[in-house]
Amino acid sequence: MATPAQPAPAPLTDAELTELGRAALNIEAAAVSSLAGRLGLEFARACRLCLACRGRVVVIGMGKSGHIGNKIAATFASTGTPAFFVHPAEAVHGDIGMITQDDVVITLSNSGETSEVLALVPALKRLGVPVISLTGNPASALARIAAVHLDVSVPAEACPLNLAPTASTTATLAMGDALAVALLRLRGFTEADFARSHPGGSLGRRLLLHVADVMHAGSEVPAVGPDATVSAGLLEMSRKGLGMTSVVAADGKLLGVFTDGDLRRTLDRRIDVHETPMAAVMTSPCRSIGPRELAIEAVLIMERHRITALVVVDNDGIVVGALNVHDLLRAGVM
Repeated sequence: MATPAQPAPAPLTDAELTELGRAALNIEAAAVSSLAGRLGLEFARACRLCLACRGRVVVIGMGKSGHIGNKIAATFASTGTPAFFVHPAEAVHGDIGMITQDDVVITLSNSGETSEVLALVPALKRLGVPVISLTGNPASALARIAAVHLDVSVPAEACPLNLAPTASTTATLAMGDALAVALLRLRGFTEADFARSHPGGSLGRRLLLHVADVMHAGSEVPAVGPDATVSAGLLEMSRKGLGMTSVVAADGKLLGVFTDGDLRRTLDRRIDVHETPMAAVMTSPCRSIGPRELAIEAVLIMERHRITALVVVDNDGIVVGALNVHDLLRAGVM
């Protein structure tokens, strides 16, 4: 017998759709807010268990909890707590070998009765691995077997059917973030540590990239002697394409710099570029930077003094490189 066709849902106005979205956000905000009042010594114990861990923090969850677990593990790893996610269904088919007795396991389950996660408990007990459980049911099996249980229960899901994991997964994610942030402080994790975990990000480039990593060196460095004519200096600028040339002594020490701006001022004075030496038109003293300085320092110097290029010198004042604003832009520092 054919199933009767379901009536089409009543159309919703834009205002009604907006109100549904607002209601969902309010429910999830209330769910996260309620967690703060339930935090106590168990939270501190969970933090200290993770801090004392000599191996990795292993996060386990099934379904939507698994997606949340992946994100929690990633947040831990990027904030100084080595961690990874293990899918429980894969774990019972061999991946549990990834877990060692030096690890700590965090299990995620709103019901606290997820069969795939519970199936791992005997193996975890044999290893003697401490278990931290985040569940929505303090009386559940996972809550009872855990060394530490964190209550992430919510009054209701944001789903109007109260079925789809919404507020509950948001609350679990927020608790994972709370653990990661607390551990970050416990470990004394710094901005520089964060940069080392994110070398491809803008912060990593700002805090890890040095002038030596982006500068032109060797034959690419524009340089002329103080007795060279302005015309010779212009040829050097043109060949090297940095919009400037350094003026160096016989021993390689920086004497000054000649830039596009110096050229304009030279032409305004109607100086004979074929006869005038660079020493007469260069800017001296001039701005420079060391090769081990952070590239972001070069950016700050250029912005502060409204220049577009810098000569790089070593501790003895000898020219070892040069860079301009385009080099910094290509490196992603600006």
